[in-house]
Amino acid sequence: MIHKRLSIVVSSGLIGISVLFGAAPAQADDTRNAPEVELVLDVSGSMAAADIDGATRISVAKKAFGEVVDGLGETTRLGIRVLGARYSNDDKKLGCTDTQQIVPVGPVDAQQAKDAIATLKPHGFTPIGLALRKAADDLGEGGSARRIVLITDGEDTCTPPDPCEVARDLAAQGTRLVIDTLGLTPDEKTRRQLVCISTATGGTFASASSEQELSGRVQQLVGRAALPPPVVPAAVAGAESCDKAPQLGPGVYSDRETIGEHRYYRVPLQPGQELRASVSVALDRPVNRDYGVLLKAVTNDGRELVRGLDAGSSRSDVESTGLRWTAESPDAVCLIVSNSFASATSKDAPGMPIELSVDTVNASHAPDAPGLGRGWLLLLVLTAAGLIAGVLAGWLTRWWVAAWREN
Repeated sequence: MIHKRLSIVVSSGLIGISVLFGAAPAQADDTRNAPEVELVLDVSGSMAAADIDGATRISVAKKAFGEVVDGLGETTRLGIRVLGARYSNDDKKLGCTDTQQIVPVGPVDAQQAKDAIATLKPHGFTPIGLALRKAADDLGEGGSARRIVLITDGEDTCTPPDPCEVARDLAAQGTRLVIDTLGLTPDEKTRRQLVCISTATGGTFASASSEQELSGRVQQLVGRAALPPPVVPAAVAGAESCDKAPQLGPGVYSDRETIGEHRYYRVPLQPGQELRASVSVALDRPVNRDYGVLLKAVTNDGRELVRGLDAGSSRSDVESTGLRWTAESPDAVCLIVSNSFASATSKDAPGMPIELSVDTVNASHAPDAPGLGRGWLLLLVLTAAGLIAGVLAGWLTRWWVAAWREN
């Protein structure tokens, strides 16, 4: 939990974003597939607090935003959305609709953006969930990587919609949308909500309360955002039984599974092929203690071949397990992914994200037991040495006994 200058937090986070999306080389006359980002800034009443060296949080934020837009590259596709900037906190029903896009997503006119930012005044409520939905609409559904960066100093005061549920719903749509969250002097409740939002979409959370921690955490946020996934999993929908399961070849697949559900997939195998499979389930919501993830390979008639299990009893972001199986005859193996999670607070839908990796390789048979090789010669030498030693010991014993009797 971190408390330092808001100007450092906002300008560092936003400058990192501007570098991320502005420094990439331009594609020849085609920016349709360029990464797009929308900054969502909290301008609610709490931003009027004058606790940053005597200046209000909003005034420091305006200065930071101005510095960012001045440094944007020509190819940067960036938008700015605010929340809590129009209506006072006298009317909650009206205040909870208070979110607007002040800069559309696209190449930014620096002067136009700064003029829009200059008019911002902190007013009322904090409709984070609604703002996230609108920001996703602003970015559209194109093929480019899309990112929302939420900057706030407090939790949502307008639930519903709950921002965590909104993030899960957006992630469940299967679009390449990631939400990163940046907490400005967050309390514990705010931190938990921001972590929930970012985790649901594979994003990151950062906060700052000391200058030393700030640099590392903001750099970590920007660094993770700059790394695209090495493999984009193919979307697949597991079935409720083996006979209806989709057939999978080698690859990486994504699906969603509700709490306590079983998902079936089929993998064809030839004799002498080895199946290698693993599954990871992302815990994008609070779950009760004592849980597990199970991956089983079974025959068409349900006979279990092999299983992999991972269990836990404390907080974890991901649970993973895997298995290996060698086929003896041509057939299809059914993979079953199941879980033993339980939650008293979260609804089942959308299900938790799962990632399934499947590969088939030539079976790796166990090597034969090693032979003695040159050890045979050693064994012969030892045998001869033992025989000679035994004969000599016998002769010496007979001589000693004979000499003892004479004396």
